[in-house]
Amino acid sequence: MEKEKIITLAIESSCDETAAAIVVNGRSLLSNIISSQIETHKLYGGVVPEIASRQHLININDVVTMALEEASMSFDDIDFISVTKGPGLVGALLIGIATAKAYSLAFNKPLLGVHHIQGHISANYISSPELKPPFISLVISGGHTNIVDVTDYDKYEVLGQTRDDAIGEAYDKVARVLGLGYPGGPLIDKIAKEGNPEAIHFKRVMLEKDSLDFSFSGIKTAVLNYINSEKQAGRDIQIPDVAASFQQAVLDVLVNKTISAVKDSKYDKLVLAGGVASNSKLRDMLEKEANNNNIQVFCPPPILCTDNAAMIGAAGYYNYMKGYRDDLSLDAHAHLPL
Repeated sequence: MEKEKIITLAIESSCDETAAAIVVNGRSLLSNIISSQIETHKLYGGVVPEIASRQHLININDVVTMALEEASMSFDDIDFISVTKGPGLVGALLIGIATAKAYSLAFNKPLLGVHHIQGHISANYISSPELKPPFISLVISGGHTNIVDVTDYDKYEVLGQTRDDAIGEAYDKVARVLGLGYPGGPLIDKIAKEGNPEAIHFKRVMLEKDSLDFSFSGIKTAVLNYINSEKQAGRDIQIPDVAASFQQAVLDVLVNKTISAVKDSKYDKLVLAGGVASNSKLRDMLEKEANNNNIQVFCPPPILCTDNAAMIGAAGYYNYMKGYRDDLSLDAHAHLPL
């Protein structure tokens, strides 16, 4: 007889958030604990892998304990353990995987490794319980920019991806050039509201005709060249205008290609995922274009856009129900195709 409730302990440690969550049937969230390292890495202007790994080691058991306590559960209640296996920082991933293996062995619970991007997409199953595949997903974060055709809970085809910098990486680099700090995405999104997006023209890089790939590496250089030329000419630099113009340039490309992908697929659903999905300007632009094309847009709240374990629990549940399992040979993968 099939159980009515499958309870998942999920662990995420792919970058600089140490996270654990308890998820029921892939859609109901009982706890979602995130220990962020942003303040630590701000000092360095980005994530330092060795420091991230050390912080995961310090935090991870406490985070798991807090997730269980908040859900009023013990390991006796858990049906299986899901953990991020990649992509990500290898040292950081290994802390999460080693912890999941230890709990799996100690409490005799099945173990399941989850793809980080699958997790981001699956966060939408928690925030929008009515959502079901198929749909197109736009995955945008510090490390990823992908347009994905999701045909089933465990079937994904990458239709387009960045050929160089991820969009979040481009935001961080431009924020650094502008002296705004880290992380760049929220800071640029905020200050851009005060600027004129048409003040400076930065090139929209569309690549080859009909390509759904992206290239964001050149725009950092374009921003830097603009700032240098303005300084040499003795003109004041209007940082809000630069931020707004940069953001408009990258989002014009992102929205154009994403809406094209949904229209070509004949689906009527677009699912946003990843940290940059919290960007207010992107949401406004996408929803406007989606409404014009009868496309329904799904997007998790900001707490489920950032790296978190709830999304790993949601993805893990559907893999578990499809019969996927891992053993103690489960390993971390810095680069892992979807």
